[in-house]
Amino acid sequence: MLQKEKVTSVELAEKFEVSRRTILRDIDTLNLSGIPIVSEPGQGGGMSIMEGYKVDRTLLSSEDMQAILSGLQSLDSISGTNRYRQLMEKISANDTASINADNHIIIDLSKWDKSYLADKIERIKKAMEEKRVISFRYFSPTGESTRKIEPYHLVFQWSSWYVWGYCKKRKDYRMFKLTRLTDLAITDEPCAKRKVPEYVCNKTQHSKEEIKVTVKFDRSVKWRIIDECGADRLKYDKEGNILLTFTWSDVPSLFQFILSFDDKAEILEPAEYREEFARHVKKILSHYER
Repeated sequence: MLQKEKVTSVELAEKFEVSRRTILRDIDTLNLSGIPIVSEPGQGGGMSIMEGYKVDRTLLSSEDMQAILSGLQSLDSISGTNRYRQLMEKISANDTASINADNHIIIDLSKWDKSYLADKIERIKKAMEEKRVISFRYFSPTGESTRKIEPYHLVFQWSSWYVWGYCKKRKDYRMFKLTRLTDLAITDEPCAKRKVPEYVCNKTQHSKEEIKVTVKFDRSVKWRIIDECGADRLKYDKEGNILLTFTWSDVPSLFQFILSFDDKAEILEPAEYREEFARHVKKILSHYER
């Protein structure tokens, strides 16, 4: 009703897929709660919020509104419900067609299979709202484990979704990738009352068990290094190749990352990882030399 000057009970019933009687009952509830609804009978009539009671939309410019709508659309792309779409319609000064026509920024945070993550995200959001511990089975390069955490943040970074919280097993704050966890459940255990530290997004720092390496990347893959790590921290040798020192979560996943560059990446330091990676490559090669 904020979105349109007038709307009929029939239109509202069709929109929310309920009976006209339900709409009229909801209108009575709005009136009792202090929101004055005016009804005009006859052709061209309808229901509206009393003039002067509406939110003053001039507080937000059209650019402000589009920025808000872009953010809500990005959340709707991974939501298992239509709550964000409904919120967009509540705050929009125009109709839905106008929203889509005027907004030139499209943000899609979903995977190719939207339902794959939507249920997990909604369940974790519910656990955070109710301040309850979640449990799940987690698959990492070091093996499988059962975890219980107090969830505090849903994080979208490094092109993936993560849940960040206090891990009961490790007794510290950890981040878990949603695609790697299964059997997610909300427990009856409440989250402990603790002072939660501020979450800091750091592309080159993964965990407290991090390893530190220096890698030389061929200049032909500079585009990818800038894409993944940014351009501010890069150093170069005389040939223009990239020298990058960074941290990683563990050795196996580091090797997978280096292999993704084919022969365009070379571990320089420390020597132990360089030698271990050479053995790893030889082991792979042995499968093809048989």
